[in-house]
Amino acid sequence: MHTSPSPAQDTYLALPKVELHRHLEGSIRLSTMLDVAQAYNLELPTDATALSRLVQVQSDDPITADSFLSKFLSIRKLFCAPEVIERIMFEAVEDAAKDNVRYMELRFTPVALGRLKQYALSDVMDWACEAIRQASVKYGINVKLIASTNRHEAVELAEQVASLAADRRHKGIVGIDLAGAEGKFSAQPFLPLFQEARQSGLKVALHAGEWSGPANVREAIEQFGALRIGHGVRTLEDEAVVQVARDRGTTFEVCVTSNYQTGVCRSIAEHPFKRMLEQGLKVTLNTDDPSLSQITLTDEYRAAVEQLELKPERLNDCILTAAHAAFLPDAEKVELVAALKVELDLMHGRAG
Repeated sequence: MHTSPSPAQDTYLALPKVELHRHLEGSIRLSTMLDVAQAYNLELPTDATALSRLVQVQSDDPITADSFLSKFLSIRKLFCAPEVIERIMFEAVEDAAKDNVRYMELRFTPVALGRLKQYALSDVMDWACEAIRQASVKYGINVKLIASTNRHEAVELAEQVASLAADRRHKGIVGIDLAGAEGKFSAQPFLPLFQEARQSGLKVALHAGEWSGPANVREAIEQFGALRIGHGVRTLEDEAVVQVARDRGTTFEVCVTSNYQTGVCRSIAEHPFKRMLEQGLKVTLNTDDPSLSQITLTDEYRAAVEQLELKPERLNDCILTAAHAAFLPDAEKVELVAALKVELDLMHGRAG
């Protein structure tokens, strides 16, 4: 399917990367889905082409959020055994390592992973933590977890997830997220639990300003205490919100291909990523759902330079911005940034 990489593509692959916004459920290999569908006799196609149409964005799919999100209806049939959940966690880390990702925060949705077989949320989260721990050691990549909850689901479920996540900070869960259809469901019912989660030591990264306007970005920053905004590409529609984000030093987790595939922007070339940078916002590049979108982080870096005309040195800045925004203790963050600077300088022939 893929041709041999050009020298320029090799350069993008060689770049040391930081991924702050990647969903586990959108990262599952097609080959693994086929294996699981066959092994567990799931109601899914066992033909690669037919399954791909259900679980991955196709060139002839409608460019809408509904079409994009519909892929998860089939994907969620896969969470049928603890060993499957552990396998997809492990492989997500392996795939990131192959893409030269040095540090990754992987979002996972415990409620979605446990719903099919009614697994206890505590068990699901323990399986995830242990799989990530083992994979991180094997592949030499630092991976942390962000527990994601959805706006359209019961607050009580989100409260359970937040509480269990706080209890597992020593196992690698560093943050909590609120995702889902922001244009249809208010975040306000979840505000108390997010305030409590922050007090417990969890960091907050909220989806906002993707399928709804900049008011949600302001709410996420000012009320929820979000240090990072998932997507946030509609922030530029309100200069006052841009100023709030600048003043607070909020970091944006932008996912260019995903934003195009969900209809947030009409083409990749029209994506506001570069304009966000020009407005002085802290912006990072991420995949969102690499398997679903059929991309890698290398592809996103290439698109930023070759389609959005981002200068390579600005891409390096974005990598370091992501490292600075990592939900790590200060000492570990300083170490990560320093290591990335050394590697980037060596790649560009800069000494010391």
